[in-house]
Amino acid sequence: MVENQIKNTMDQMEESMQELTRDLTEAQIEAVTTTSGPLLVLAGPGSGKTTVVTRRIAWLLAQGIPSWQLLALTFTNKAAGEMRDRVQSLLSETGQDQRGLTIMTFHGFCARLLRQHAEDANVSPNFTIYDTTDRRAALKQAVRNAGLDSSNWTPASVGEAISNCKNQLMTAETHDSGSGDFYTRSIGRVYKEYQTILTRNDAVDFDDLLLKVALMLRDNEAVRTSLQERFQYLMIDEYQDTNQAQFVIASALVGPQRNICVVGDPDQSIYGWRGADITNILDFEDQFQSAKVVSLGRNFRSTGHIVDASANLIQRNTSHRERTLHTELGEGEKVAVAGSVDEHEEAQEIVHGFRQRFIEGTPWREMAVLYRINSMSRVLEQKFRDAQIPYVVARGTAFYERAEIKDALSYLRMVVNPRDDVAMRRVINTPPRGIGKTSLDRLEKHAILNRLGLGEALDQVEEVPSLTARARTSMKRFIEMVARWRFDADGGSLVLDLPDFVSKVIKESGLEKAFRTSSSEEDIARLENLDELVTAAAEWTPPSEDESEEAEPLTILQQIAAWLESIALVSDADMVDPENGTVTLMSLHAAKGLEFDVVAIAGLEQGLLPHSRALEDDVEREEERRLFYVGMTRARRILRLSYAHRRTVRGITERTMASQFLDELPAESMDRQDTTDPWGSTGVKGVSVADWQVGATVRHPTFGLGMIRRVVPRPRGTTATIEFVEYGHRTLLVAQANLEIVSPDEHPWEGIDIPI
Repeated sequence: MVENQIKNTMDQMEESMQELTRDLTEAQIEAVTTTSGPLLVLAGPGSGKTTVVTRRIAWLLAQGIPSWQLLALTFTNKAAGEMRDRVQSLLSETGQDQRGLTIMTFHGFCARLLRQHAEDANVSPNFTIYDTTDRRAALKQAVRNAGLDSSNWTPASVGEAISNCKNQLMTAETHDSGSGDFYTRSIGRVYKEYQTILTRNDAVDFDDLLLKVALMLRDNEAVRTSLQERFQYLMIDEYQDTNQAQFVIASALVGPQRNICVVGDPDQSIYGWRGADITNILDFEDQFQSAKVVSLGRNFRSTGHIVDASANLIQRNTSHRERTLHTELGEGEKVAVAGSVDEHEEAQEIVHGFRQRFIEGTPWREMAVLYRINSMSRVLEQKFRDAQIPYVVARGTAFYERAEIKDALSYLRMVVNPRDDVAMRRVINTPPRGIGKTSLDRLEKHAILNRLGLGEALDQVEEVPSLTARARTSMKRFIEMVARWRFDADGGSLVLDLPDFVSKVIKESGLEKAFRTSSSEEDIARLENLDELVTAAAEWTPPSEDESEEAEPLTILQQIAAWLESIALVSDADMVDPENGTVTLMSLHAAKGLEFDVVAIAGLEQGLLPHSRALEDDVEREEERRLFYVGMTRARRILRLSYAHRRTVRGITERTMASQFLDELPAESMDRQDTTDPWGSTGVKGVSVADWQVGATVRHPTFGLGMIRRVVPRPRGTTATIEFVEYGHRTLLVAQANLEIVSPDEHPWEGIDIPI
């Protein structure tokens, strides 16, 4: 009887284990069934990584390992949830118990440990975790407490520096604020003030969750031994994304049995800018001698040409681990490479291609456009909107809804309407200029008592009681700044054109300085978005503009009003297609872990991808190549790569060079539709601008003689700002203005007094 029960149990276990390895490749089976000692699983894109991790957990449980001895760590709640669901599904089929099984994110696991070992970690057991908003407020206060100027030391910039310190296990106490250069000393002071605020509020930030656990495990043998005894099998997903603190935590959790399995791909390490250390996965075999390495080379996601092209690209990196990547999904379509005249034609061609795929049966939800910097979404959004194709900006915000763009537009709204209280509230202290909430409350109280608008109350700032001298002075300067802009915009001074005026407001308001002084990715992206707003102003044309030469041109003030109206109407667009979903627009960084049938990667130009900051740095350029690799491997069936011969930045059209990465792709897998530069060396399609030089004399059929003051290549065509003798300054499209260059031999200025 007992023997039969044992036999039945053994048969059930064998059947369960056979089920767990069914339909796996040989490499996957090896990864799943290797349960003892250190194991490195190199999982290429689309290689079934999650399947391996979840089957391996189920395999360990099927062998009789208690579920509470297993710990699996990953990076996102979504990934952890998917793992738990898959494991539960597998175990329900085999009748095994998963109670006590721990599958969590790094941060979630560390938060639990800090609650359980609060005294050992020197934290309150009831600590609060500060989110991004809370952290920003604390950092702003810390900058003030450290006696630094908040306009030069933004929360984003000091926060990034402090985060880097914590990732390197450097506490506020061990950071020497008394030595080093001015920057290092200043960061040290802010760090100490910031930690004082957190301690006083019984709070920790996300970096603290890792830092405090890493230090506790490193320095407290009793806690370390206790956790090693409990978690005898450790699995870590996306190991290439771990930072120094996570490396210390993982290493400390590994007990004498050395049962650690890490899964990752050095070719997909793209988060170096936020602390990820690729050497953690590259040096795994040095840290754990005799570690077994299993390479998952079969791609279950992409067709042959996509796999071959991406593999050929990534092997250029010195960090690349040599392995054979292949697929059994057929060759599929070749990877398309297309050059366009400019970013508008590039976006239009992407939209045209997506519509054709939709007609052929691919739903919108299976299409995505990827780009290196978020500001590139603006032109793409416009083209998709014009084509009435539903889209969503994933893991980001639509261009005109981004905070820095709304700030800049609020300043422009005030130029048009100084009584716009909503716009005023948004920017009166953005960036900080000494007008805090208390001062604003007193101003609003004065406005209410006297039945005034907020703008009207500002005109009476001397009559507002209880205002500090600093706040009163700051309010006066704010009023004067807006009034000066309005005077200039209404023709009070020589303002060249709308994009110049927008650039002027961004600069003089302090928005540009607030982001330019920072090296953080967040602030650099915001600055790029502001540059793109200037470009948007340069490209805009009033829809009802009178094209006749005799028509009086709109003042800058009128142009701003019309432009703001067009933006407001664009922002209200709401297209919904529940049947086919929406096209996804997203950055390459945000695309990691996702996949689509059809993928277009835009902006493959030197300075964009690779980014300009990586052009002279081999290490950063390799990360840019990995980023491109990640983007390429998001595509299942169709991959289109594109670049523009010209791209507009801050309203100025510049020639570009195709990305060096395009030359690293194998010709046999590519369908090149590249075009020669249609602009030649002139800068304007079909129009030579060699003669249109500043200082040249020209004759216009209506305005008469004038002198060129400025020549600017624009998306709509090169413009020339000309000071005419009788009509003053005018900005005209060179290609349409019928201008005639007057030879110096004619001496046209004899007896004529033209303003200089």
